[in-house]
Amino acid sequence: MIDLAISIRDHPDAPEHVFRLVSGAGQPDAGTTLPQPAAALAVVERFGEDVFFPKPGPPKLCTQQYGGPQVAVVTGTFHGREVHSVFSRTDGCEIARWNAMGPLLGGTAT
Repeated sequence: MIDLAISIRDHPDAPEHVFRLVSGAGQPDAGTTLPQPAAALAVVERFGEDVFFPKPGPPKLCTQQYGGPQVAVVTGTFHGREVHSVFSRTDGCEIARWNAMGPLLGGTAT
Protein backbone atom coordinates (compact mmCIF):
# COMPACT_ATOMS: atom_id res chain seq x y z
CA MET A 1 0.00 0.00 0.00
CA ILE A 2 1.24 3.45 -0.93
CA ASP A 3 -0.43 6.62 0.30
CA LEU A 4 1.74 9.69 -0.12
CA ALA A 5 1.01 13.41 0.08
CA ILE A 6 3.37 15.60 -1.91
CA SER A 7 3.65 19.30 -1.03
CA ILE A 8 5.68 21.41 -3.46
CA ARG A 9 6.73 25.07 -3.44
CA ASP A 10 8.57 26.73 -6.31
CA HIS A 11 10.24 29.07 -3.81
CA PRO A 12 9.70 29.82 -0.10
CA ASP A 13 7.09 32.56 -0.72
CA ALA A 14 5.22 30.70 -3.49
CA PRO A 15 1.87 29.02 -3.00
CA GLU A 16 1.97 25.39 -1.96
CA HIS A 17 0.82 22.76 -4.47
CA VAL A 18 -0.40 19.53 -2.90
CA PHE A 19 -0.79 16.22 -4.72
CA ARG A 20 -1.51 12.69 -3.63
CA LEU A 21 -0.40 9.24 -4.78
CA VAL A 22 -2.49 6.27 -3.67
CA SER A 23 -1.89 2.68 -4.77
CA GLY A 24 -2.94 -0.65 -3.35
CA ALA A 25 -2.49 -3.12 -6.18
CA GLY A 26 0.30 -1.79 -8.38
CA GLN A 27 -1.97 0.77 -10.07
CA PRO A 28 -2.81 4.33 -9.07
CA ASP A 29 -6.09 4.28 -7.11
CA ALA A 30 -8.89 6.80 -6.78
CA GLY A 31 -7.68 9.78 -4.82
CA THR A 32 -4.45 10.10 -6.83
CA THR A 33 -4.10 13.67 -8.07
CA LEU A 34 -0.64 13.72 -9.67
CA PRO A 35 -0.43 14.78 -13.33
CA GLN A 36 1.44 11.56 -14.31
CA PRO A 37 0.22 8.94 -11.80
CA ALA A 38 1.57 5.83 -13.56
CA ALA A 39 5.04 7.38 -14.00
CA ALA A 40 5.03 8.59 -10.38
CA LEU A 41 4.11 5.14 -9.10
CA ALA A 42 6.84 3.56 -11.25
CA VAL A 43 9.60 5.80 -9.81
CA VAL A 44 8.32 5.35 -6.25
CA GLU A 45 8.42 1.57 -6.67
CA ARG A 46 11.86 1.74 -8.29
CA PHE A 47 13.62 4.27 -6.03
CA GLY A 48 11.36 4.69 -2.98
CA GLU A 49 13.12 2.29 -0.65
CA ASP A 50 16.53 3.90 -1.22
CA VAL A 51 15.27 7.49 -1.31
CA PHE A 52 12.82 7.38 1.60
CA PHE A 53 14.90 5.06 3.83
CA PRO A 54 18.58 5.50 2.92
CA LYS A 55 21.03 3.11 4.51
CA PRO A 56 23.93 4.54 6.49
CA GLY A 57 27.17 4.61 4.61
CA PRO A 58 30.26 6.66 4.04
CA PRO A 59 29.79 10.40 3.58
CA LYS A 60 28.84 11.45 0.06
CA LEU A 61 30.75 14.00 -1.92
CA CYS A 62 28.25 16.32 -3.58
CA THR A 63 28.93 18.91 -6.23
CA GLN A 64 28.37 22.41 -4.95
CA GLN A 65 25.89 23.51 -7.56
CA TYR A 66 22.55 25.15 -6.96
CA GLY A 67 19.52 23.79 -8.80
CA GLY A 68 16.90 26.23 -7.61
CA PRO A 69 14.76 27.17 -4.62
CA GLN A 70 12.13 24.43 -5.04
CA VAL A 71 11.24 22.36 -2.00
CA ALA A 72 9.00 19.30 -1.79
CA VAL A 73 7.87 17.40 1.29
CA VAL A 74 6.59 13.84 0.91
CA THR A 75 4.68 12.30 3.82
CA GLY A 76 2.52 9.23 4.27
CA THR A 77 3.13 5.50 4.00
CA PHE A 78 5.19 3.37 1.65
CA HIS A 79 4.48 -0.35 1.99
CA GLY A 80 3.57 0.01 5.66
CA ARG A 81 6.46 2.31 6.60
CA GLU A 82 6.03 5.94 7.60
CA VAL A 83 7.57 8.45 5.18
CA HIS A 84 8.67 12.01 5.84
CA SER A 85 11.17 13.11 3.20
CA VAL A 86 12.23 16.60 2.22
CA PHE A 87 13.51 17.21 -1.31
CA SER A 88 15.41 20.28 -2.44
CA ARG A 89 17.82 21.27 -5.18
CA THR A 90 20.57 22.75 -3.00
CA ASP A 91 23.51 20.63 -4.21
CA GLY A 92 24.37 17.88 -6.67
CA CYS A 93 23.20 15.04 -4.40
CA GLU A 94 19.86 16.70 -3.69
CA ILE A 95 19.37 17.51 -7.37
CA ALA A 96 19.96 13.82 -8.18
CA ARG A 97 17.34 12.75 -5.60
CA TRP A 98 14.87 15.29 -7.03
CA ASN A 99 15.50 14.15 -10.61
CA ALA A 100 15.15 10.46 -9.73
CA MET A 101 11.72 11.14 -8.21
CA GLY A 102 10.72 13.65 -10.91
CA PRO A 103 7.23 12.31 -11.76
CA LEU A 104 6.34 12.18 -8.05
CA LEU A 105 7.44 15.80 -7.67
CA GLY A 106 5.49 17.06 -10.66
CA GLY A 107 8.22 16.74 -13.30
CA THR A 108 9.81 14.01 -15.35
CA ALA A 109 12.50 11.48 -14.52
CA THR A 110 15.95 12.11 -15.92
